[in-house]
Amino acid sequence: MTEPAESAELARIDPDETISLLQEMVQIPSPYFEEHELSEFVYDWLDSRDLDPEYHHVSEPKITEYEGDNVLARLEGSDPDAPTLLLNAHMDTVLLVEDWEEDPCSGRIEDGKLYGQGACDMKGGLAAVMVAFEALAESDVDLAGDIVLSAVVDEEGPYGLGTDRLIRDGYTDDYDAAIVTEPGPILAQEEDIDNPALLLGARGRFLYDIEVKGHAAHGSQPHKGTNAVVDAGKVADALSNLDVGSHPKLGDGSVCPLLLEGGSQTLSVPERAQLMVDRHVVLGETEEIVREQAEEAVAALDIESEVEIGFRESPDPGIKYGPYVTPEDHDLVTSLVGATESVAGVEPEFGYFASVGDFNYLGDRADLPTVIVGPDGENIHGAGEFVYTDEVVETARIVAEGAMRFVGSE
Repeated sequence: MTEPAESAELARIDPDETISLLQEMVQIPSPYFEEHELSEFVYDWLDSRDLDPEYHHVSEPKITEYEGDNVLARLEGSDPDAPTLLLNAHMDTVLLVEDWEEDPCSGRIEDGKLYGQGACDMKGGLAAVMVAFEALAESDVDLAGDIVLSAVVDEEGPYGLGTDRLIRDGYTDDYDAAIVTEPGPILAQEEDIDNPALLLGARGRFLYDIEVKGHAAHGSQPHKGTNAVVDAGKVADALSNLDVGSHPKLGDGSVCPLLLEGGSQTLSVPERAQLMVDRHVVLGETEEIVREQAEEAVAALDIESEVEIGFRESPDPGIKYGPYVTPEDHDLVTSLVGATESVAGVEPEFGYFASVGDFNYLGDRADLPTVIVGPDGENIHGAGEFVYTDEVVETARIVAEGAMRFVGSE
């Protein structure tokens, strides 16, 4: 464990410099698949501080034809037997929302809030891990274990290609745990928790891709055909009423139809329809169980259409958002609890993430104990998005001290 004097030294992360960095990054548009300029900025920021960044290329030619670059940096500790900690944050945002009444990348600061697309999700968290990483590098404390910074692309896109590529290229094989600085309480299952908070797990997600095939007929004689759109609606309703799993930490699973498409010709009974349904799952709900439940629900319907139940196509069969839970007594959790008490003067609240993200890849696929700790805000993914600037600074300090406590010092 880190000594208090060392903690106090590390906690002196400069608020003005931290928020200035955040503002600069918010002013660089970086919707998913368009992160190149921000990747260069992050690389140059690290390079100018002699933190030896490197690009990690991400290529997905099969579906998206995407080419981009993660930015990685590593602080090497003195003890090869000490743990290695990953600090992960994504550089991309959702596509710029049209309803903004100002420049969506203004970075305007007012009343302790910084506004802009991605300010909260998650450039605030990205700024926090960058200044935390710099503070750890400049500290007089000799780290025992390694600390790795990964600023990744395409978390907001359909496949999470940046962190997926870290895993598939073997980078995470020698990591022991991960901190992800996504916004916390606002996206937690629990609606009554506030920062400082540690989110220790998340539900998983499958996306049903269902084809419904009916029989075409003239629209004036619908009884002679089988309406695929009508039957797809019945399927959507049946799936909405599935018995979903429940978990004492992650809460209940959920089902939400997202898209129903079919029919286009005037006076023609629709022959085909496509249905997409979101399925959030908890521990124990596997792909096989999720598919079987949907098939049984469809079999119980009195419809004439043929229904084929599948899942959204992905670049690799391993790309899945599995649920995970990190134990409260894990060393990373206790390190972050101690850091929070030192930095904020209070014990953190525990919560669990309602949706999915790169933390699922790390916590489930890479099998890394993973904790989400990040600054909060409002209007995430929408017009008027903002992050609380004081929470960005607090997150940086908690991450820096928590990381040092976890990897140890000599």
